[in-house]
Amino acid sequence: MPGFVNSSAVRSSKTMHQIVVVGSIALDSIETPQGKRENALGGSSTYFSLSSSHYVKTCLVGVAGTDFPQSALDLLKKHHIDLEGLDIKEGKTFRWGVRYKNNMNKRDTLYTELNVFENFQPSLPLSYRNSPFLFLGNIHPNLQLQVLNQMNNKPLVALDTMNLWIDISRDSLYNVISKVDILFINEDEIRQLNHTSNVFEAARKTLQHGPKLLIVKRGENGAILFNKETLFIIPAYPVENVVDPTGAGDSFAGGFMGYLATKNPENLTLNDYKMAMVHGTVMASFLVEAFSIERLLTLTPEEITQRVDSFLTMICVN
Repeated sequence: MPGFVNSSAVRSSKTMHQIVVVGSIALDSIETPQGKRENALGGSSTYFSLSSSHYVKTCLVGVAGTDFPQSALDLLKKHHIDLEGLDIKEGKTFRWGVRYKNNMNKRDTLYTELNVFENFQPSLPLSYRNSPFLFLGNIHPNLQLQVLNQMNNKPLVALDTMNLWIDISRDSLYNVISKVDILFINEDEIRQLNHTSNVFEAARKTLQHGPKLLIVKRGENGAILFNKETLFIIPAYPVENVVDPTGAGDSFAGGFMGYLATKNPENLTLNDYKMAMVHGTVMASFLVEAFSIERLLTLTPEEITQRVDSFLTMICVN
């Protein structure tokens, strides 16, 4: 299939590196037309880590309360996630409740309780500070910059954000965007960031602020990769029975960065980024097949490889 490399990259490369991810850890209450879960393990760094850990060692930086279950800690460790950067603080873990509409495209947030996450001050263990890959999850831009400044080297840095930070911390967000390699953002957010309804105009303006690569997430419509020379549009993988879309964007980012971390960061090509889009899409497609993180826990390398190959057949012309 022209334009793509071999799809096999799941914990098989001799050039694997570790990824550091910084973001939220939560206990979620989720209700969809398919059912509900109470106190399910969630948060941006959790979804990202359980996705990326299928490719490389993942080092998690976050905060949880003393109510965070030991079983959850054991589960994360079992799935090759390093928890030296997880801070357990006196108090309650960040909690979030959501109810999805019938078509899963819209949802109502029932409650948001920041708890110990409200005063989160990320601190990287020394063993994390030379990692060649860093993912700055959806936290305040000042905290993202604080993390970036703790790195000893110049890693390949990706960043995610949300409409809240565009509303209240636009200047800080632009500052940290100017210092990263890859920006993950959804369609509505990039329009808001650039005061335009046209995604392509918004992408061009965003790239002028410094990132080498821009990933615009489009939910069930897939994603678009932009750089200054080209763009690459990829559909979502068709999933017949969507159970829970919570964390799909974070799982996409985890698969994307996990695949990249099997490569040498100094020699990444556009083709590598395209394949990372494929792997991110596939990991998100698995995630939505069950509630919370459940599907990521049972996933095998063989299933990932088979779905990647299937997806490549769908989107490539022989």
